[in-house]
Amino acid sequence: MYAGFLMELKLIPLEIPEGGNLILGQSHFIKTVEDIYEAVVNTVPQMKFGVAFNEASGPCLTRVDGNDEPLRAAAARNAAAIAAGHIFVVVMREGYPINVLSRIKDVPEVCTIYCATANPVQVVVAESEQGRGVMGVIDGTPPQGVETAQDAETRRAFLRTIGYKR
Repeated sequence: MYAGFLMELKLIPLEIPEGGNLILGQSHFIKTVEDIYEAVVNTVPQMKFGVAFNEASGPCLTRVDGNDEPLRAAAARNAAAIAAGHIFVVVMREGYPINVLSRIKDVPEVCTIYCATANPVQVVVAESEQGRGVMGVIDGTPPQGVETAQDAETRRAFLRTIGYKR
């Protein structure tokens, strides 16, 4: 074993407010928080959300924005819990990730989206002497089987009920 090459893996549960959703991603520049804010409000103006971004250099602050104070606070708590540089967290209500995900992916400094979910989610974080990095996520629970014809019909009916299919 080489000195200085030790790493510890941690599972960090994220907070998703009741009736809310979350997007976790990685970016690379201080203006991420402003650009994601603009992407969301220009796509779904009525969406309530908070966004937090962890800087990886300079003052290494968690930058926070959004249009709803409790969701801003939730995004900041999640980003602080992960404590990895260059990650961002968007916590939202009154809209869904599917409504804004493409626009967030189009933000020039966004590198990766790890998840977009309303499920319980854990972030797999590696920690070294240098800091922390996101390795991946555990999103929801394992499958319980393969859908039946009735399950497929229920899925199709649900998508029509919520307005995603006609």
